[in-house]
Amino acid sequence: MVAPTAAPAPPRPIRVLPPLVAAQIAAGEVVERPASAVKELIENAIDARASRITIDLDQGGIELIRVADDGHGIAADGLALAVTPHATSKIDGAADLERISTLGFRGEALASISAVSRVSLRSRTSTDDTAHLIEAEGASISPPRPEPGPVGTLISVRNLFFNTPARRKFLRTSATELGHCTDAVTDLALSHPHIGFALRADGRTVLEVPPDQDPGERALALLGPEMESQYLRVSADRFDSPGHAGAVTLWGLIGRPALARPTTKAQHLFINGRAIRDRTIQHALKEAFRGLIEPSRHPAAVLMIEMDPSAVDVNVHPTKAEVRFRDSGLVHSVVHRAVQEALRAADLTPSIHWGGNASSDSSFGAEPKPGAMPLPSPAADPQRFVDYFRRLASPGGGKFDYGSVRAAVDAAQAAPASTGDAPHTADPSQAAPTSPLPVPLPAPRVLQVHNSFLVTQDDQGVLIIDQHALHERAMFEALRDRLARGELESQRLLMPAVVTVPPQRLEALQRVENLFARLGIAAEPMGPSSIGVHAFPTFLFDRGVDAGRFVADVLERAEAEKWGDSPDAAGDEAVLHEVLDMMACKAAVRAGDSLAPAELDALLALREHVERSSNCPHGRPTSIRLSIHELNKRFGRTLCAS
Repeated sequence: MVAPTAAPAPPRPIRVLPPLVAAQIAAGEVVERPASAVKELIENAIDARASRITIDLDQGGIELIRVADDGHGIAADGLALAVTPHATSKIDGAADLERISTLGFRGEALASISAVSRVSLRSRTSTDDTAHLIEAEGASISPPRPEPGPVGTLISVRNLFFNTPARRKFLRTSATELGHCTDAVTDLALSHPHIGFALRADGRTVLEVPPDQDPGERALALLGPEMESQYLRVSADRFDSPGHAGAVTLWGLIGRPALARPTTKAQHLFINGRAIRDRTIQHALKEAFRGLIEPSRHPAAVLMIEMDPSAVDVNVHPTKAEVRFRDSGLVHSVVHRAVQEALRAADLTPSIHWGGNASSDSSFGAEPKPGAMPLPSPAADPQRFVDYFRRLASPGGGKFDYGSVRAAVDAAQAAPASTGDAPHTADPSQAAPTSPLPVPLPAPRVLQVHNSFLVTQDDQGVLIIDQHALHERAMFEALRDRLARGELESQRLLMPAVVTVPPQRLEALQRVENLFARLGIAAEPMGPSSIGVHAFPTFLFDRGVDAGRFVADVLERAEAEKWGDSPDAAGDEAVLHEVLDMMACKAAVRAGDSLAPAELDALLALREHVERSSNCPHGRPTSIRLSIHELNKRFGRTLCAS
């Protein structure tokens, strides 16, 4: 016997939610975890023109978040409004939403936080004789009362989500929540180097930076001074219409290819001081690094973009983490071009360091590292010049920059001989010592090792080159250059090359038909499971590439990666890059190929003339360097030893 179906419940009437419930729902959008509250409170302090901000956390911010600042403070009669929903001093009307220049503007943060925690707010303005304090818990707000305190604001948030246990149980461990809070503070400290920040957790200092740092100094203080050589400076100015929506300026640091990560977590992006996540900028970064890193990895970067507030809409996400640009194409082009230019100007050859990963010895800027020893003049003070390099050769002595040494010696040798006006001494103890530097390097000689690697030298040390990777990059650039001038030259086959493929590959052939035409490949079905190749690029013919096998490989990848499904030009460009990469890989010399001396010299010459010769199109390095400094250190020699 079937049980009777329960009668449907009668419709419930529409009613206005109680203020506390509405505030708790809003808090679910604004306050996801302790880091969300930390971010909102620090942004309020920044908007208050604070010069120092101190953050204290207990149990990762779950039990206590305390943020103190020395900003302009809040008057006593405004304290209760500060924790009231949609009350703010930062905008007056709808028109202000078109030009938001503050980090906060909705008036939701403090109200949302107080709806799910116990909040105490003490503040004092410069015109008040004393501070005033209010306490808020849920919908309850105490009247302000006098309280001793300096100019500025101190806000304490205790027992986050105490009245919403369903939210509280989804919080992670204290260590995990502290990590998220640290990330939030780091982003805000990166984008506001004029403000001093101190973050303490359970009584220990996690992060501390002084005020009035320049952006580069602040970035290295937070990312680690040892990373200086791993970043390149990038900057750009684009003024289509100064002071209006067409003005874009950019400053930042980009990591060398070796710093690329599997995720975008190492990308710190800012618009007008606001930390954001933005696909336009991320795509521009990825495209600028195309061919220098593996496709599955993402470059590390710190990018500060300044533009007119009317050119960017920050009111599109509850946590203000995403923005919408009025002209996203302009932003994309500025970032892409600036990053590309910085990469082109840099020596991206990684260096070998025993006991560590490959990295670069080159500093990211032309300025000397703060605190680094200045290079003495070999002519003016020869003994200090020698002592300088003795210290560098000792363990932990620093970085040996052969280029600067050669420049100093060349300048000393080029200096005019002393005249009769100069004092003369016959004391042999004052004579300059023999130069500790090698004689000028001869023309590079090349050695092929195991028919796979080339070994040569440059002015910084020993270069080891992967012959296939370097030639692949050269072939790729040659193909791209020819394609930019028109379609590739093609050769008709006397008899079509027939290749057998699964029936579904015929659909893939249709999707890449236009691409094949650009590359000079003519292929068409010759039955239910076969394809005939009637024309093939002359470039590949000359390198002995099998036409049928190559077309079959392209179609296999087209089917696996759904080529042709992307509606945008960026997707088409990515597919073209992959096919050109396949062509270059097939055409390049292989590991194991023995090369004649003239071929070795020609291949080495390509490294100096081919763009992005430091990496193959897949992103693998074509060469690595073993520096003079590393060699001397490993052989236990000082730079001044005979």
